[in-house]
Amino acid sequence: MLKAYRLQDSRLVSLKPEAEADTDAEGQWLAEAQWIELVKPKPEELALVKHVCKLPLPKMRELDELESGSHHQDFDQGFQLNCLFFHRPDGEPRNTNAAFIHDGERLVSLCSQVLPHPRLLRRRNKLGMKPLAEPLEILLALQEIKVEGLGDETEQAYLTLSDIQKEVLGRRSEDLEDAVDGLADQEDLIGKIRLCLMDAQRDIRFLMRQPQMPKKYRKLGAELLLDIDSLMPHNDFLSEKADFLLNATQGFINMEQNRLLKIFSVAALIFLPPTLIAGIYGMNFESMPELSWAWGYPMALGFILAAAVVPILWVKRKGWL
Repeated sequence: MLKAYRLQDSRLVSLKPEAEADTDAEGQWLAEAQWIELVKPKPEELALVKHVCKLPLPKMRELDELESGSHHQDFDQGFQLNCLFFHRPDGEPRNTNAAFIHDGERLVSLCSQVLPHPRLLRRRNKLGMKPLAEPLEILLALQEIKVEGLGDETEQAYLTLSDIQKEVLGRRSEDLEDAVDGLADQEDLIGKIRLCLMDAQRDIRFLMRQPQMPKKYRKLGAELLLDIDSLMPHNDFLSEKADFLLNATQGFINMEQNRLLKIFSVAALIFLPPTLIAGIYGMNFESMPELSWAWGYPMALGFILAAAVVPILWVKRKGWL
């Protein structure tokens, strides 16, 4: 998918080829574009953008195989910035990498997934909530939306952990196994949020070091860094909270299992003496005088009853039941 925009009166104006002839390999209709967005691009779309972009475009497979040294690249005419964006395709949290190439005149974004951040930026710009003056401001605005979204995700993670905490501390055995699954999901979510926050911190610092970055944008970058600095400790707190709740849940599960084992152990202790007596009197030996007694059978039943009641009273006195 290829989309192109130019800035007019601080608004994004979509560009399209006026005629079939304009869609040739030269891509002349892209010459005035100040933001070119490529999402899952076709080879012919990449070829069009390569004719107008003054810097080389990365290959799609390179977006998911980034080395630490290729995260930021400086060129004489501009730079390439590779950013992680947190989103939820199909409801599953994921960090997806996107490349931004600024050649001094325009911004080219390249991604293998559809991200909600550019769509939200275009909507805010259309409503007049986010005026844009130049391509560099587009990139900073996307970073701002990313940090804002990470803050919302952090808040939601806190609320989810609070709900799980009520289930865990309530010690409802039917909820404990579900709580373990929920805590594992939250731990994974918190880790992905932290990774994206660290990536945003590094990206914004890189942008602020660029010589072509105007002073007014440096102020916005400094404010975003302060927002990230405030989210980082909260992310650490959530990670520690999730770890504490997971340990507590496992402890309560072990306590429940130990309680059940204790009940079975006590039951075995209670029924062992009656079983022993019944086993003895179940032996048919000629030398057992009780077999000829008139009260031999009631006496054996009395022994069995006493052997059952005495352990119960003794266990209760010890406080084991």
